[in-house]
Amino acid sequence: MLNKSNIYYETLHPAYGQYFEVEHVLFEQKTEQWHLSIFENKHFGRVMALNGAIQTTEKDEFVYHEMMTHVPIIAHGDAKKVLIIGGGDGGMLRQVLKHKHVEQVTMVEIDANVVEMCKTYFPQHSQGAFDDDRVSLVIDDGMHFIEQCQQQFDVIISDCTDPIGPGEVLFSSAFYENCKRCLTEKGIFVAQNGVAFMQPEELQDTVRRLSPYVNDCWFYNAAVPTYIGGTMAFAWATDDVSARELDLTSLKQRFEMANISTQYYTPALHMASFALPAFVETAVKSAQSVTA
Repeated sequence: MLNKSNIYYETLHPAYGQYFEVEHVLFEQKTEQWHLSIFENKHFGRVMALNGAIQTTEKDEFVYHEMMTHVPIIAHGDAKKVLIIGGGDGGMLRQVLKHKHVEQVTMVEIDANVVEMCKTYFPQHSQGAFDDDRVSLVIDDGMHFIEQCQQQFDVIISDCTDPIGPGEVLFSSAFYENCKRCLTEKGIFVAQNGVAFMQPEELQDTVRRLSPYVNDCWFYNAAVPTYIGGTMAFAWATDDVSARELDLTSLKQRFEMANISTQYYTPALHMASFALPAFVETAVKSAQSVTA
């Protein structure tokens, strides 16, 4: 939280955290449900924080958004329809639209004001992505949308907040079951799943709730500087077991065919990201025999 010395202290984890020097506050809003802050930092540029947790920054957003999009889309190999749940800042949308073979992107955001606010304060995240003819922006609760949805998608990306408050339902068994229902035969679902070292229970909850619906439930990871405490984990779920086993030559070929520019993602990193630390593997495997 922002103190009188113009220092923003993140309060996501008890007894451990990080701080940001605040050059100046651009936007602040407090309601009964949330405390939203947008401010300038000399190193990270514009920073968004929600309820004491850093959500995104101009400086390192590319890591998170590239790994959440290019890994499943390139692994799929022929994704035509993509669903993004959340992602109001437009960063995820911008990365998905780099893939010219993607014909339709449906983005579901609970609050239209979030989209407009991010266009104003974080224009570099979306870079005009909302104006692309392939995009259908739906203002709705993510859980409500997926329960009612009759479409199927090749890739579903859940760009959700942490599993507390309004975002908690996007980590539920019912949410995962409906996402699986809305995947094509070889469709891939991915979701942010916190920092494994700091939030191991969240990974185990995801395994218990998600694995009953798919043949392959695993995680991949990336180092996002402002998501402190270790590498960020991303949930991975699909019935296509081969999607996670692509060799480096195949990944390189698909990446070259995509003809996209990246700052973090590479085919080699894609392949390596599925190699998990021993303590994460142990946590995942111990949860695989128990459902919730």
